[in-house]
Amino acid sequence: MSVAQAFFYLFSAVMVGSAFMVIVSRNPVHSVLFLILTFVNAAGLFLLMGAEFLAMILIVVYVGAVAVLFLFVVMMLDVDFAELKQGFAKHLPLGSILGLIFLIELVMVIGTYFVSPDAARTAPKPDTTVSNTEALGRVLYTDYIYYFQIAGLVLLVAMIGAIVLTLRHKVGVKRQNIADQVARTKETAMEVRKVASGQGL
Repeated sequence: MSVAQAFFYLFSAVMVGSAFMVIVSRNPVHSVLFLILTFVNAAGLFLLMGAEFLAMILIVVYVGAVAVLFLFVVMMLDVDFAELKQGFAKHLPLGSILGLIFLIELVMVIGTYFVSPDAARTAPKPDTTVSNTEALGRVLYTDYIYYFQIAGLVLLVAMIGAIVLTLRHKVGVKRQNIADQVARTKETAMEVRKVASGQGL
């Protein structure tokens, strides 16, 4: 067994075990920590396959942003997950159907490998003259540029929608209005008072 194979089995075993612990852990904080461990091991598998860009994105985006943000949200909001799990039986049939579909897909993928093991060798070989990051950039900004722009617009609309839905104006709180500030005149901005000598305002 080579060193690459040993690391592959190590990363795979730890990733599968930590993914299982994400599901069965009762404490949501422990689930998030196991999720971070799963992402780190998946990044190790990407490195073994030579996809260093995907490994970096997995660490920076998912571990550095999504998982850590979810961890802080869980810790700060003190969400009652026992109450959320009360409707588990209601969604069990749909979840079972989705799990069965996913199992069939896995069986088809594994069966295809055993039926035709040479299928991966007949696939077109990637261009090795450029790095993975440059190759992804060329494909993303040439062949899929319109889809990339549409995805950016969808994310922009989602961000604006989240801001609008969560924006609440409280009564009695002074807010800045740019239009009112620009429309101010000397009469509305200043008030001249005649104060008697020796008296304050």
